[in-house]
Amino acid sequence: MAADKLIIFDTTLRDGEQSPGASMTREEKIRIAKQLERLGVDVIEAGFAAASQGDFDSIRSIAGLIKDSTVCSLSRANDKDIARAAEALAPAQRKRIHTFLATSPLHMEKKLRMSPDQVYEQARLAVRFARQFTDDVEFSSEDGSRSEPDFLCRVLEAVIAEGATTINVPDTVGYGVPEQYGAMIRSLRERIPNSDKAIWSVHCHNDLGLATANSLAGVMIGGARQVECTINGLGERAGNTALEEIVMAIRTRKDYYNLALNIDTTQIVPASKLVSQITGFAVQPNKAVVGANAFAHASGIHQDGVLKARDTYEIMRAEDVGWAANKIVLGKLSGRNAFKQRLEELNITLESEADVNAAFLRFKELADRKSEIFDEDIIALVSDEEHAHGNEFYRFVSLSQHSETGEKPTARVTFSMDGAEVSCDGEGNGPVDAIVNAIESKAASQAELLLFSVNAITTGTQSQGEVTMRLSKGGRIVNGVGADLDIVVASAKAYLSALNKLQSKNEKLNPQI
Repeated sequence: MAADKLIIFDTTLRDGEQSPGASMTREEKIRIAKQLERLGVDVIEAGFAAASQGDFDSIRSIAGLIKDSTVCSLSRANDKDIARAAEALAPAQRKRIHTFLATSPLHMEKKLRMSPDQVYEQARLAVRFARQFTDDVEFSSEDGSRSEPDFLCRVLEAVIAEGATTINVPDTVGYGVPEQYGAMIRSLRERIPNSDKAIWSVHCHNDLGLATANSLAGVMIGGARQVECTINGLGERAGNTALEEIVMAIRTRKDYYNLALNIDTTQIVPASKLVSQITGFAVQPNKAVVGANAFAHASGIHQDGVLKARDTYEIMRAEDVGWAANKIVLGKLSGRNAFKQRLEELNITLESEADVNAAFLRFKELADRKSEIFDEDIIALVSDEEHAHGNEFYRFVSLSQHSETGEKPTARVTFSMDGAEVSCDGEGNGPVDAIVNAIESKAASQAELLLFSVNAITTGTQSQGEVTMRLSKGGRIVNGVGADLDIVVASAKAYLSALNKLQSKNEKLNPQI
């Protein structure tokens, strides 16, 4: 029997971006979207067009660039949001409007303050309006896993009748249990007369660590044929279903699932590393599929078994998910054309030849200091280059720092502030504390530092250090990322990067489904 197709709907750029501090620039979103297209994702939810002008612009840019995937925008179930989504998606070859409305008693009463009849009517009319712009309309019943089955059947039957082609029943708060959630999807499909007119989808959150299990139960027990997920399981609170886990479960256990996928699994690890680098959310070492230890064997018994027969302890091959992708690609003798070609292979597009030349100069500087250049180094380097030329309020120039046992560390930092170069001094309990205090003596942001983390971009003592600083101010939380061979310099870059994001006035709405 021919395998059914499982649609992979990636929402890294929308739901993933709702992780506190994970907001991305338009250029970063475009880079991730291109990698998702290379990965073979069927649907890319590029954002929420009505949230901000920045989101609208990002969706429109992605819609004009992506050819092989459907580009989707989220919208609330109202005409203004839907029209805005349609406008942003206009350049897309294949486009989807994804509209949502809460259906659980709790959400209807406490959040929407609407009666069930009002929710029913608004859902129906929203889908009808969206169908004016595209034949591909998805409807999500927010907090679906806690909705009353009879009412959910009534709403979903109506939106299918109005032309919804995908029906998503989200486990919005991660409350679902696999067997129960799967049985609920199956019951809805059996009870709703026109259920066969739409593709059924699952969207699960990981609050109880059950997102992947719930999604797979929705597929196998419920008959869903679309899974909504994110790279690295990125997302609000405990995150979303991890794309890499769903894909490799389906692929590795094809004997059980018997489902077909469009995904090029060798692009999973490159996608994971790109999203991690851009958002500043490091992947835990023991994370399934994409963690640094996912294919490491410390036990002598395991090592012996793998050497004798790989499948004794490995159910997947590391190279099948892209772990071989970070081989040395360039060195200090590499020319500009080789560098430019590698940028193209990494789906990195710089706006002008001047930008390519500037990035190449930074590459040569790095190659003089580091003998082996990996893909991750190039990604970090280009990201730094974009920040340096992004008309940012703060920009790192240089620093000197002194630490000595028994003495309080000091730092002198030079950076530009609104185009004017300033130098400042600070001291602290450590070199990073001294740098932050120096910068704050001029910036005076009064932001609270929530997180400071250091991650090696590649392996070895020559690896660039990637620093993430998470700041909070006035209810806003932002991540700043900086990379350098000197982690002290990387820390200064990360702090200034975070200050730039706080400086930005782009506010976003954060609907959650």
